[in-house]
Amino acid sequence: MAQKKTILIIDDHPLFREGLKAIIGRNNRFEVVGEAGNGRDGLQMARKLKPDLALVDMSMPDQSGIQLTRELKNALPKTRIMIITMHSQVDYIVKAFQAGATGYVVKESAAERLLKGLEYVLRGDYFLDSSVSQQVVKKLMESPARDEKISDAAYGTLSPREQEVMRLLAEGLSRKKIAEKLFISPKTVENHRTNIMNKLGLHSTMDLIRYSAKLGLIDVDLWKE
Repeated sequence: MAQKKTILIIDDHPLFREGLKAIIGRNNRFEVVGEAGNGRDGLQMARKLKPDLALVDMSMPDQSGIQLTRELKNALPKTRIMIITMHSQVDYIVKAFQAGATGYVVKESAAERLLKGLEYVLRGDYFLDSSVSQQVVKKLMESPARDEKISDAAYGTLSPREQEVMRLLAEGLSRKKIAEKLFISPKTVENHRTNIMNKLGLHSTMDLIRYSAKLGLIDVDLWKE
């Protein structure tokens, strides 16, 4: 019989940890060997147990799951990391994979997707629990962090109204719908769109959507191939 894959759970909600253990217990190839309620204890336990995989919550009392992922990868390069979180925005996902995670599961679908995700990650594959394909994530990750800072700076040059119009355009609303929502004329919406594209150096609606997705301005479920 093959040796069980060991899993460490790092999440600050005891009831949710119990739920994860119950789900993982359905597959006799996995074994939960430890659990921790914060990043500090989780890192210490990981160093002691050297698990095959760590399930890491994105938001914990003492540090972010992104920071903990980096620390785990530095301390235990062979340990696989799966983020489990309530967040489904692109910026969280990209940062998680950049930090060293190879799996990302949204908490509300953990019961259905967790075991499949564990199998993918433990065999060396990436797993993303969303409608976004791995190809899109790879595209978003092609830009280094320094480019993201430049993008953030450019976004900061937009007026509050332009930022509002940009978000609605990226979500797919028409000029007419945006005008109705913001109580302005379609012509004013078009003027804002022109200013936005010029300030950001963008040339098409698809460019605008990609840019908005990189900054996490639109939900990941809106970004589909």
